[in-house]
Amino acid sequence: MPVAIVTGSDSGIGRAAAVRLAADGFDVGITWHEDEPGAQETAEEVRRHDRGAEVRRLDLADLPAAADVIDELADALGGIDVLVNNSGTSREGGMLELSYDDWRHTLAVDLDGAFLCSQRAARRMVEQGRGGRIVNVTSVHEHTPLSDGGAYTVAKHGLGGLTKQLALELGRNGITVNSVAPGMIATPMTGLEDEDPAAHTKPEFPIPRPGDAREIASCIAWLCSPDARWTTGASFVVDGGFMLVNPSARPE
Repeated sequence: MPVAIVTGSDSGIGRAAAVRLAADGFDVGITWHEDEPGAQETAEEVRRHDRGAEVRRLDLADLPAAADVIDELADALGGIDVLVNNSGTSREGGMLELSYDDWRHTLAVDLDGAFLCSQRAARRMVEQGRGGRIVNVTSVHEHTPLSDGGAYTVAKHGLGGLTKQLALELGRNGITVNSVAPGMIATPMTGLEDEDPAAHTKPEFPIPRPGDAREIASCIAWLCSPDARWTTGASFVVDGGFMLVNPSARPE
């Protein structure tokens, strides 16, 4: 069976992606940082699709050692065909006020961690010789700035660059690399976990509501499917039209 590893899959977009990939026939490696019960719930959902699941803790502030988890999960599941780099964090602050510690923590988790996990996964994929898929979950802020989110914006722009560089280098090995750039999604990061996005109006957006994590998972799943085998180095913005108005880039 094909194997997918989804980082940060204890809730939100990561959980939705793990469950969707399980429905598409993947055994799934699941990681968590603070919410082990949430990761176990994801594993239970994966197993309800008659797919295998393995769970490990991943702390991307503990680099480079944390990337060992990718190899551990690949060993436990019998290989790796898909990596979804979904783990991320954000420490607020404009560029004039942001502390160096907050800057480094955000870049370490959001960018350094994705690089190291991708490197481990790609080495395995090359050795296996059957290609593979890497999908980086970025943000609309891969493309546009965020007031009071300087480190996050820079990290996500960097992750977009990592996507393109990996795509360039890995294409001849049959490995595609793309990013998915969500807008505001109903997840723990936005304080709307397990709530119906349609119940929350966002009149400033062209589609006036937050997104559902499953709407992002559907894009991730397509990028991992045979239909996307000629798609690489691209960023797919799934944002309900947020980028058309970009309200968060306006200083208050």
